[in-house]
Amino acid sequence: MTTQRSTGAGAEADMPEYAGHYHLESRLGSGGMGVVHLARSTSGLRLAVKVVHAEFARDREFRGRFRQEVAAARRVSGAFTAPVVDADPEAERPWMATLFIPGPTLSEQVKEHGPLDAGQLRRLMAGLAEALRDIHRVGVVHRDLKPSNVLLAEDGPKVIDFGISRPKDSELRTETGKLIGTPPFMAPEQFRRPREVGPAADIFALGSVLVHAATGRGPFDSDSPYVVAYQVVHDEPDLSGVPASLAPLIERCLAKDPDARPTPDELMRQLRSVAASYDTQAFIPAQRAAGSAGETDTSGEAGKADEAGKAERRPSPAGTPDAPGTEKRALRPGRIAAVAAGVLALVAGGVLASVHLLGDDGPAGNPRTAAVGFAGWRTKPVAGRTEAPRCAFGAGLLLCTGAEQAYALDPRGGRVLWRHPFTGARWSAAPVVSGGLVQVRDEAGDVVALDPDTGRTHWRRALPTGAGAQYADGTLLITAADGTVTGVDSASGRTRWSRRLPGAGRPRVDAFPGADSAYATTSSADGGSTRVVALDPETGEVRWDTLLTGLLRPVGAQGGTVFFVSADPVYGDTDAVVRYDASSRALRRVPLPAPRPDVHTAVHQGVVYLLDVNGGLDAVDTAAGKRLWHLETSVSRGSALIAGDRYLYFSAGDGRLLAVDARGGQLAGQTPARPGAGAERIAALRAAPVLVDPAGDRAGGLGGGGRRVEDEGEGAVGPTGDEVG
Repeated sequence: MTTQRSTGAGAEADMPEYAGHYHLESRLGSGGMGVVHLARSTSGLRLAVKVVHAEFARDREFRGRFRQEVAAARRVSGAFTAPVVDADPEAERPWMATLFIPGPTLSEQVKEHGPLDAGQLRRLMAGLAEALRDIHRVGVVHRDLKPSNVLLAEDGPKVIDFGISRPKDSELRTETGKLIGTPPFMAPEQFRRPREVGPAADIFALGSVLVHAATGRGPFDSDSPYVVAYQVVHDEPDLSGVPASLAPLIERCLAKDPDARPTPDELMRQLRSVAASYDTQAFIPAQRAAGSAGETDTSGEAGKADEAGKAERRPSPAGTPDAPGTEKRALRPGRIAAVAAGVLALVAGGVLASVHLLGDDGPAGNPRTAAVGFAGWRTKPVAGRTEAPRCAFGAGLLLCTGAEQAYALDPRGGRVLWRHPFTGARWSAAPVVSGGLVQVRDEAGDVVALDPDTGRTHWRRALPTGAGAQYADGTLLITAADGTVTGVDSASGRTRWSRRLPGAGRPRVDAFPGADSAYATTSSADGGSTRVVALDPETGEVRWDTLLTGLLRPVGAQGGTVFFVSADPVYGDTDAVVRYDASSRALRRVPLPAPRPDVHTAVHQGVVYLLDVNGGLDAVDTAAGKRLWHLETSVSRGSALIAGDRYLYFSAGDGRLLAVDARGGQLAGQTPARPGAGAERIAALRAAPVLVDPAGDRAGGLGGGGRRVEDEGEGAVGPTGDEVG
């Protein structure tokens, strides 16, 4: 079963409490057909339980497919899959329970830590070949092998999700004309002759998975699934970046002719003859913790990080240029941009926490000098610890969580002002300042409010299991699974109001700068519509309630206008930007030329900026109803975007901070990559830059209500819409 932490058309908020005798504790992820929960048996055994969406439970054909999934998973349960513990395909909500396997998916691993090296790739190839050998031995063809269906456990990779697999003797056949699978990882015969797919299709998928693991992209790459399908059938694979020792073998896996592909046994024999040394240790630098529902722990390999840290802790030279023609210059005293959360010092598996400062505004006539001159400070706030901090600006402070504590830094020089230990700092989001207090969430799920001057606890409040937490105008908004939203005064911790919002299920609640409302959204099961409820954060009063077409996610608001991104209900890629004027009820949809996968967004002065996982950056003017520009940044899996008056900022996994001219879409400048030992490593955490005003009023910034202050004149830019914890 899949453990992707994505939401889609079938994602449901009405989580049942039990599946059979198994208590569902938290949600691990959602796919198109069901939701995967972390569960425990009566004896305490941890399980991953897939519960089918209610709408599909009523579909006779789907029930037949789910029975086949259970049967296939049971046939192949063993050392290389997640063993099936129990299942009930005939229940009102069909479910299947397998052992919970700690570890990220291959997709998560590459996204968080970057491509695998040659040794890790060889070990992955051997493990997947063994897994396919066992799967094919029992007469099953998986048909959907892809990075998100490969779990990286300490004892080797596990193949999961047999939702579209078929035993050779299955009576349930693929319907004529219906393609089932994921295009970038489908074999040519799956497009040409879907009814005749055999074990060789899994070998082709294995080749595609290995290219993704080695390079972060597939051998056939395009924004359009139709183009990918054409490339798979007709074009030669792109193996650039694949280690030379493994490229010939992977190329054989990607042969157009199924008979020309090696069998799993042939792969294992040839791998033994490959003259390449490789690490026999587990290649997972971060484990998926059950308590954090998929969050990663970056605290491992502290010794390696300490060695790297010797080079990292050397002072940075002022004014280091990154390209010919850049100028050395000091920080302007009025405004600075802080690359917080260790962006420039992260290494996979061992993180040296540091903060670098860079100038924000260059001379007006030379935009390439923007954000490229070093003249700042760096510090390691917690000695002897290697966990990546998450930081934000508020109350005149740079506030961070990490290394089992929250702490405050002076943005002018990096001096640590106070520390507050708490057990949730390892996975908590960046702090939020609301009601004049620093708000964090600990491992027990409690919200803890700290004094910004001393770090002492003012109040603590336990949240219901799985509850969402959001801040708007000095109010903590707590969202329960039954759709009840509770408003809590951020300054005192006392409840202001509680009400059940219109609509079914648990809504997503967002708040944005420049808006006097918070926005609760719930999407229909098929992704065809989204209900949006605007409420007063202080009183809970519903200001307006509307139903909009499409699977929409709010990304910003200015005045009475709300901005959304629209997602494809099947793949989840962003296909349009939507603008809704609440006063006139006018709706404008601006389609994108091609769907954008896994986008980060920022909104500034009516323009929505989107940075996708492949490095494509778009600017969409929602008032004019058109895309202004597009830039290929070459940054794969960049950080969240921060938008200012002149520039967009984001960071790359190799430690670079990039600035893009927001008016014309040109790269304005970038810092050098992470220097010293570990420079070749790709960071697990792409920390967003944090724009701060070192001379800002302590009551200003985010202090008033935990909202982002627009970057106009002197102001502060912090996290927007982040849930705490």
